[in-house]
Amino acid sequence: MRPRNVWQAMSRPGFLLSAWPWRSAAYLLTGAVTGVAALVGIVTVAMVCGALAVVLVGLPLLVLVALSGIPVAEVERRRVRLIDRDLVSGRHQVPAAPGLWAWLTTRLREQATWRELGYALLFAGLLWPVDALAITVALLFPLSMVATPLLMATVGDGEEAKVLKQWTVTTWPNAVGVAILGLLLMGLGAYVLGATAGARAELARLLIASGERDLDAKVVELARSRARLVDAFEAERRRIERDLHDGAQQRLVALTMALGLARLDAPPGPLANQLTKAHAEAGHALAELRELIHGIYPKVLTDYGLQAAVADAADRCVVAVDVTLELPGRPPQAVESAAYFVVCEALANVAKHSGADHAQVSGGHHDGRLFLDVRDDGCGGADPSAGSGLTGLADRVSVLDGRLALTSPPGGPTLLRVEFPCELTQAADRSA
Repeated sequence: MRPRNVWQAMSRPGFLLSAWPWRSAAYLLTGAVTGVAALVGIVTVAMVCGALAVVLVGLPLLVLVALSGIPVAEVERRRVRLIDRDLVSGRHQVPAAPGLWAWLTTRLREQATWRELGYALLFAGLLWPVDALAITVALLFPLSMVATPLLMATVGDGEEAKVLKQWTVTTWPNAVGVAILGLLLMGLGAYVLGATAGARAELARLLIASGERDLDAKVVELARSRARLVDAFEAERRRIERDLHDGAQQRLVALTMALGLARLDAPPGPLANQLTKAHAEAGHALAELRELIHGIYPKVLTDYGLQAAVADAADRCVVAVDVTLELPGRPPQAVESAAYFVVCEALANVAKHSGADHAQVSGGHHDGRLFLDVRDDGCGGADPSAGSGLTGLADRVSVLDGRLALTSPPGGPTLLRVEFPCELTQAADRSA
């Protein structure tokens, strides 16, 4: 397995022969260059803004100083890839609207901009000298010692050479000894470079990478987006139900009536028989379409609420079902729809798999929670993971911060409970 970062590479025996020491040196060297550029840029912008502030022109330009950490942090996130293969993501939010003004206000209000400015100031004032010092001590000094024999043969005319411009070497054995010592120090310096580069990268991740708070914000936004998707899905179901009810169903009703009248007017014979068959098929198609519309989104749920819809589902079940559900109002549409389809799926499972003779649906609302219980006296042993259809409904319930629990010991009875945190928003329609 290839190492993902310099720390993993340093823990392996082949570190000195790998590319990681040179990647570390490149990271620190580019850090020194980038730090100098950041220092010059920030100081220049600050001085220009300060000079123009006398005539009030430089005050708006001070925004550039506040935003100067953004490009520095972006460059740093790209440089970190030299010693860490894992992507360093930013903390910035997406502006709520297009345009420069929306982008500017978003950046100035979020904490990430000011954290990146702090990192840019720390980078320009302190970190780049550390990078330059590490490169000098761990790489340049050992390289100059390794080059001592070459310097003695060229610059020193074979008679002498300066080691780090401090000590003079006058014999070839001493020059070779200094070169060997430089090679040993280069091996030690490779670990120094790796450790320094790794520590620098960890500091950069701490200051400019997404943290736990940002992850929490992303989780919250993800939950909100899931809720919006559920609302959009429910709205689309209602639209499809309305279009089928007002469009295709009415056309089938008209077709059925026309076929019935034509059958009455036709004389006995083959034509009357064909019209009778066509009229019967149109009636079957109409019945199936009505069942389909009811399964997509029952109109009774829209018009009269959850209590009437559950009673209607119980009447349509092949097993005898008692309904004890008292709701003084109506929950939100998403909760109402999810609760109804959970009950429908539970009753369908009772009819298909439980072998029960009797079932009961009960529930109510108290302490800010809507709860529904579906019981049956069947054989039990229900397993949601065996394709009962409740797994998808459980995901749908969880989007609304609800809970779905199934208790079904072998031999029965089976109890399905679903709970939603919600408030009742309007009075229930008792006219159903």
